[in-house]
Amino acid sequence: MTKKLGGRSVSDIGLGTWGMGGWQSADKSEDSVCVDAIRYALSRGINVIDTAEMYGGGHTEEIVAKAIEGIPREDIYIISKVWNTNLHHDSLLKSARSSLRRLKTPYLDLYLIHWPNPSVPLRETIGAMEELLKEGLVRSIGVSNFDVEQLSDAMTVSKYTEIAANQVLYNYGARGPEKDIIPFCEKSGVEVISYTPILKGKVSGFSRLNEVAEKYSATAVQMALRYTMERSLPIPKSSSKSHIDALIEGSRIKLRKDDYEFLRS
Repeated sequence: MTKKLGGRSVSDIGLGTWGMGGWQSADKSEDSVCVDAIRYALSRGINVIDTAEMYGGGHTEEIVAKAIEGIPREDIYIISKVWNTNLHHDSLLKSARSSLRRLKTPYLDLYLIHWPNPSVPLRETIGAMEELLKEGLVRSIGVSNFDVEQLSDAMTVSKYTEIAANQVLYNYGARGPEKDIIPFCEKSGVEVISYTPILKGKVSGFSRLNEVAEKYSATAVQMALRYTMERSLPIPKSSSKSHIDALIEGSRIKLRKDDYEFLRS
């Protein structure tokens, strides 16, 4: 199965990298494990890699660069994000070029505003992102953690391109987006990317999830992932090859409509 993202066909799940190589600052102690995990995910057909300039103080992007070395660039879909303190025109352009340098790539497939910042005019931020598009440094642009009003504003001020995606917190334990932002995105042609889609594995307390998972000989984590796939492109994070295998198996579950509706109820 595949999805469309920024006009490209991509794998229907991606790999998140938050925590690989540190949190707000660099931690290089597990670099080889993280590189191997990303390479393994790519070898298994996951081609969407999600990262950000603030992950590991930029070091996570360097890990991604090592992982994709030698792989044809067109076979990978890289998402990165600009932090909300860098949304003024010049700062954003500098951030984007720094991400490209750390990733050792000539372009980003998708560049997102990581969090909204009401103190910076959205028109200025989107304008800078559209300059990157014209230069060929990014292929598509989007947002993250935007509500309906903020996304609507971003769509309004975008002159030369569409807002391709909105990345939001969405999982079986956080289903609020189903009420407003997901329907708005679906109506507007904006792809929803879900982060923390498996609640960091803490899903055993959901009885309906367990019940449906058992019907499919799956784990609750696999069913939690499959649930979010109905209305988003989930980007679970894992540094374990066995966990990556399990996630891929979960993504292939052919979920019946009545079981999905039972989970929703």
